[in-house]
Amino acid sequence: MEYKRFGDTLVLRLDPPEEICESITAAARAENIALAEISGIGAVDSFTVGVYNTVTKEYRSNTLNGAYEIVSLSGTLTRKDGEPYLHLHFSAGDENGRVSGGHLNRAAVSATAEIIIRIIDGSVGRAFSEKIGLNLFKF
Repeated sequence: MEYKRFGDTLVLRLDPPEEICESITAAARAENIALAEISGIGAVDSFTVGVYNTVTKEYRSNTLNGAYEIVSLSGTLTRKDGEPYLHLHFSAGDENGRVSGGHLNRAAVSATAEIIIRIIDGSVGRAFSEKIGLNLFKF
């Protein structure tokens, strides 16, 4: 991973076979980021995404392998227990134009990934909600 900071924004380039979540977390630690908005594009050859069932309060994960273009990578970076906490959603299209996506668990870069981290002045924590079953923003 290489990145450059421009004021309140980090511009990252990831190369094969770097993993997207690990790379964003590493940049957040290096730059001591407490709150940010994340977006990105690129290409991956494997990724795992999940969908949360609000009734059973369980995730169902799907792992896909092959040639995929990132259609959308968006989300937030906050802190939980003092550590960077990513909440990213991801969708990627295959060579036939079929798109799959959900909550991003992992994605391995196959060609490149271009990621923008826009730092927000402030901090927001995370706390587990028994009612919802997820770690929600804690103001």
